[in-house]
Amino acid sequence: MFTGIVEELGEVVSVENLGDSSLFRLRGPIVTEDAKHGDSIAVNGVCLTVVETADGEFTADVMAESLKRSSLGALVPGSRVNLERPMALGGRLGGHLVQGHVDGTGTVLERIPGEHWEIVKIGLPAGLSRYVVDKGSITVDGISLTVVEAGDEHFTVSLIPTTLELTTLGIKQPGDPVNLEVDVLAKYVERLLGTPARGTGESIA
Repeated sequence: MFTGIVEELGEVVSVENLGDSSLFRLRGPIVTEDAKHGDSIAVNGVCLTVVETADGEFTADVMAESLKRSSLGALVPGSRVNLERPMALGGRLGGHLVQGHVDGTGTVLERIPGEHWEIVKIGLPAGLSRYVVDKGSITVDGISLTVVEAGDEHFTVSLIPTTLELTTLGIKQPGDPVNLEVDVLAKYVERLLGTPARGTGESIA
């Protein structure tokens, strides 16, 4: 379980295509301080399992399904990525409950600069708009954000200078893909009310 508070802006060192999967090597000195084989690290909002660590870097296997259904398949050496370790038991929940299971990919549609912040409009894939509400929580590339305006095909978020400086949303441009994870509480409420989701598919880890 994560909180959506990015600890580090890391970098893809290498991507090795293994046919039905890929082996990623990523640089992240902060998140690898206490990481070991089998630990979890969220990479742009996708929960990955650490294979090995060395010299501030770690490797992780990414299955074909994850590559296909998230934006990780578009990463290349030099790409910047948001990194977060799992929340420690008893730690502060600074963002909201994030599973690291991507529900779909959206697309940056527009960036509207302000004096001290920036508004970003992001396109929603079919079937996810039902879970996105004004002032609700959503995870974008692993970042816990508050929805400003929710539409049927898009939503907007306001980004403070810290978010722009320390996460990938500071450099994403219109047309770039982003990983989306909706608030899991909304999906549980929907299931309990007996109104199953339509057209959303299965989320991935």
